[in-house]
Amino acid sequence: MSSWMRSRGLPSWGRVGRSYAAGWLAGALGALAMAAFAEAPAREQPETDRTINIVAERFTFVPSAIKLKYGETVELRLRSLDTNHGFAIPEAGVNVIVPKRGGGEARILFRANERGEFPFVCSKACGAGHTMMRGRIIVE
Repeated sequence: MSSWMRSRGLPSWGRVGRSYAAGWLAGALGALAMAAFAEAPAREQPETDRTINIVAERFTFVPSAIKLKYGETVELRLRSLDTNHGFAIPEAGVNVIVPKRGGGEARILFRANERGEFPFVCSKACGAGHTMMRGRIIVE
């Protein structure tokens, strides 16, 4: 028993007790983790009509005009060839960060349930031409 434990009136586990307690704790945590994993509902992939890849680089989105049919559901996959960018569709309540080059991609599910034009913009200051970084989704 350590003097610190003795001075506070705490019991000593001893060598065997500490090993047992550590093993029990690891087993209990492992069982909880497995139970949480086993009961987690399977994530279903959303149904999409198509996937559209968008590249952000040096104050442009390519493509900058996207035509959709009314009722179509698309997955927008955004990646950057340079720095972090934002991607916002204000009328749809969308605002995500597009990771910098090599950092992966941002994904957005967009349902064209209203006809019209939906402008999108870079929502993260990315340099001198940031305000020119725009595009539009056209739902026919």
